[in-house]
Amino acid sequence: MAEGRPPETRTADRDDVDRFARQAGDWWDEEGAFAPLHRINPVRLQFIRDGFCRHFGRDASSLRPFENLNILDIGCGGGLLTEPMARLGAAVTGIDAAPEGVSAARAHARRAGLEIDYRAMLPEEMAATGRTFDAVLNMEVVEHVADAEAFFEACGRLVRPGGAMVVATLNRTLKSLAFGKVAAEYILRWVPAGTHDWRQFVKPSELARHLRRAGFDVADLKGMAYDPATGDWSLAGDVDINYLMFAVRR
Repeated sequence: MAEGRPPETRTADRDDVDRFARQAGDWWDEEGAFAPLHRINPVRLQFIRDGFCRHFGRDASSLRPFENLNILDIGCGGGLLTEPMARLGAAVTGIDAAPEGVSAARAHARRAGLEIDYRAMLPEEMAATGRTFDAVLNMEVVEHVADAEAFFEACGRLVRPGGAMVVATLNRTLKSLAFGKVAAEYILRWVPAGTHDWRQFVKPSELARHLRRAGFDVADLKGMAYDPATGDWSLAGDVDINYLMFAVRR
């Protein structure tokens, strides 16, 4: 794919790619269109750090526990998770379907003095190169893809045997329709209206099935809970709205 041109392959939802491309300048604005991602980032990082340290036998108290790990961040956007992975010591590659987001991510990493390999491409294009990684992040991506089965088939080829994948997404329940879609977009205005299509939310059982077909075993599942009194997010047992899944490649 020519750099700077949107990829045209079967896992990309063109409407969603175009929407995120238009919002590329907002990635690092903590009060902008991606404010909810900034707010849940500490919880996502806790789940990722704990999971990787447990699986790869790393010291969670170390400043750089991911040293010598190769990590791929799929749907990296402006790099909100990619940069912390680099700061934790990993060699990180970030890919995204929107070249505008990749450009924003590169510019921010350059200002931060971080070396991150950002590319405008989709997982099936990366998989076609034959490259594999110790771990892959799929955070808030699957609810935006056009073909989840093809998406995870490609993602599976990107994780080395014994490696890990972390997935974060939204459950398809009446509770998530009320809070993750209607309240978040039209009442609280956390994200622009039309950001999500509830029909594309993924039940944990469906996600686990996709992962098993791609060669993974699910090792951990946690929900994310919001405390309206403090505005803080935390890991929880309730997976009815947002949840995270940790899976290991067989």
